[in-house]
Amino acid sequence: MSTARSEPGRLRILSAFAAVYIIWGSTYLAIRLAIETLPPFLMASIRFVVAGGVLYLWARVRGARAPSLGQWRSATIVGGLLLLCGNGGVVWAEQYVPSGIAALLVATVSLWIVLVDWGFGDRRRPTPLLWLGLAVGLGGVGLLVAHDDFGYGDAGGLVAAGVVVVAALAWASGSIYSRTAALPESPRLATAMEMLAGGVLLGVVGAATGELRVFDLSALSLRSLLALAYLIVFGALIAYPAYVWLLRVQPAARVATYSYVNPAVALFLGWALADEPLAPRTALAATVIVFSVGLITRETGVRRAPVRVAVRLDSAGEAPGLAETRVGTGSPAAALPTTSADS
Repeated sequence: MSTARSEPGRLRILSAFAAVYIIWGSTYLAIRLAIETLPPFLMASIRFVVAGGVLYLWARVRGARAPSLGQWRSATIVGGLLLLCGNGGVVWAEQYVPSGIAALLVATVSLWIVLVDWGFGDRRRPTPLLWLGLAVGLGGVGLLVAHDDFGYGDAGGLVAAGVVVVAALAWASGSIYSRTAALPESPRLATAMEMLAGGVLLGVVGAATGELRVFDLSALSLRSLLALAYLIVFGALIAYPAYVWLLRVQPAARVATYSYVNPAVALFLGWALADEPLAPRTALAATVIVFSVGLITRETGVRRAPVRVAVRLDSAGEAPGLAETRVGTGSPAAALPTTSADS
């Protein structure tokens, strides 16, 4: 028996975007607190190994099949690009640059995603309106986090800035690759495998750079532990699966708008929770950012053909697999998940 639907539920999509917009915006502050007494790579490793282990067990208990060696290989590539190079680069860089500067530089992921998708993904040339939306968004983020001083006053700030830009490119590449990679149909299982693989790689890098030798367990603060718990539960178990799912059902450029909204969220939290001033420049920048998101969303929505999903139903009414999936301009794409959004 087959059935068809034009697109995932609107509320489901909006909930996933809200998780990526708001929760990931708050993780800049959480990362800063976590690495106060935790080494950056080991902290990120613990975060994703724990979250990945929980998701993996959940997916298998829910009936997901054991992944193949080829699927583990794809998950390792995605986890290496997204979590080791992408997230790991940002976590390391926040030792040397303020979180606002890091957020500004991470916003380049929107530009990278459009370029990588053009060169290696759907190969659709960006339209002038899409270029305008990207430029306006970058300008808004720049206005939002403009500082008189760059970094913390040493040369490490410039190096860290370069690392964040490379991290944004790695994240964009992993995001585009994940859309066609040989991964399990279950989004929970695929996400868990990426987290486990990326977490292990982060641990290896942490050990190789001597973090185990310098880590002082007695100096670990409660604030860092609570921040790590927040990153595991909200940043990894809720927002990351929502992001992975959105990449399967929405245009990459639209999903990438999170990188424009996150800095606004980070700044608002600083004002609400840390008594940081909220200048008039912030309101102007927020307006510019919202306008850019609207441009990108409108343009990618116009260019995107309806998603048609043929779902194979078993006798119990569950949807274990897909018979056919087409996304974008009618070209075959990676199978969309038939399970929940995991968000």
